[in-house]
Amino acid sequence: MLSKKIVDLLNNQIQKEFHSAYLYLSCANYYDEKGLKGFANWFHVQVKEEVDHALYLRAYLVSNNQKVELFDIEAPTETFNNFKDPLELALKHEEYVTKLIHEIYHAALEEHDYRTKDFITWFVTEQGEEEENCTELIQNYDLFAGTPQGLYQLDKDMGARTYVQSATVAAALTKN
Repeated sequence: MLSKKIVDLLNNQIQKEFHSAYLYLSCANYYDEKGLKGFANWFHVQVKEEVDHALYLRAYLVSNNQKVELFDIEAPTETFNNFKDPLELALKHEEYVTKLIHEIYHAALEEHDYRTKDFITWFVTEQGEEEENCTELIQNYDLFAGTPQGLYQLDKDMGARTYVQSATVAAALTKN
């Protein structure tokens, strides 16, 4: 049985993942408004991933006979002054989410809740990938977006990104 502390942390993380989806949708909206459809696509894929993360957390709580609580999701208030701002926001936000995931992992260890620790390990790995992707995106922007041709090519490359649901997440979601 999961402790109240673990259940509370997981329920809060569900809210954070949905907020992440909202945040990334606001980034996609910005890029759509600016005509950078590839950048918008990259963030649309992020939205889907964040929703998957929330649903995966929910499935874990359900499979452990725990109550799922849904909390309010605040609308993003960030404004962007240039094309790089959303990219930097995404990295900063992913670093914040990594901190939250580490807190859940640490709490699971403290409580000797090895099942939750093993479950959260997937998120630890995923967060490493998320931070790496955001860092690479910023590096590519810095390298290539300094000219209209470079920005065009980067936008085109980002438009090729497709959403692929994690097999781990897909398996969990088909159970619930």
